[in-house]
Amino acid sequence: MVCPRFPLSQPSNSPIAAVRHLTVDEESAGQRLDNFLIRVLKGVPKTHIYRIIRSGEVRRNKGRVVADDRVQTGDVLRIPPIRLSERAEEKQRNPAPARQFPVIFEDEAFLAIDKPAGVAVHGGSGVSFGVIEQMRQARPDAKLLELVHRLDRETSGLLLIAKKKSALKALQDQFRERETGKTYLALVKGAWPARLKVLDQPLHKYLLADGERRVKVTTKDDPDGMHSVTLVKVAARIPAPAALAGALPEGLSLLEVTIKTGRTHQIRVHLSSAGHPIAGDDKYGDFELNRQLVRNGLKRMFLHAWRLRLSHPVTGSPIELHAELPDELRLWSAGRSEKAD
Repeated sequence: MVCPRFPLSQPSNSPIAAVRHLTVDEESAGQRLDNFLIRVLKGVPKTHIYRIIRSGEVRRNKGRVVADDRVQTGDVLRIPPIRLSERAEEKQRNPAPARQFPVIFEDEAFLAIDKPAGVAVHGGSGVSFGVIEQMRQARPDAKLLELVHRLDRETSGLLLIAKKKSALKALQDQFRERETGKTYLALVKGAWPARLKVLDQPLHKYLLADGERRVKVTTKDDPDGMHSVTLVKVAARIPAPAALAGALPEGLSLLEVTIKTGRTHQIRVHLSSAGHPIAGDDKYGDFELNRQLVRNGLKRMFLHAWRLRLSHPVTGSPIELHAELPDELRLWSAGRSEKAD
């Protein structure tokens, strides 16, 4: 059986290893050879994977194979010795610390966890490791653990992780075809107008001078604009704490926000563009208000992936999952009147 994290690659300072042979399991049947090797050979550059396929060093059942061939259950793949990139070597020397996260749902196909704010879902872009790397360390016997979707680092709440390749594909198909219902809880500045229920504004991604990614609302005729739809429902009107009465004359609004498209920073940008930024948002928020919120106890962005409706990837049965607000947000959702610690 194939283990997706089987140590096929060798550090550059290690002796050349013997050729390895792997047997393709049922979960990998039908996958393109190149995609299969990219998944299995963690840390090996794609260019190197394509080179060893073209050169004939990768063999299937002792015969040559090309990148777009489909692997089948029982195929035996010959894998030559491969050197890791420096970055991958560093990851092997300093693996992510094992960490379990609160589990909302789990069966043989997938699990749903409650991701805390401040934790990236995966390593990259200056982050050494994230949820998925930590969970793989905590569950070394798991055949496969793969992210179904993503959440911003600053966002807490429901995150799905597949335990089978078939479940991964089925769930990602649901997300891509917009067959899931993803609802977030967001606390925003001011009194959100109850009549404003649909935000249908295209979004445009761009980079700041330092290379950091940002998103803005753009016009319908922008060729780079991405169709983006957000549904908003007012869950509660919350008066401002006494210490913030001057900064929040209209108080705060707790919103149930359902996204019909999954664009980068979609909720944050749509709500901010409507004049009601999310409390604590350090990219698109009211920065002076954020400083006052920190002094009064809100030390993170108030955006939480609260509810997810989907079909089970194996049985097709409808499922509704909930991740309740974490303690640091719950008090604010009901209105905060006592003095912050």
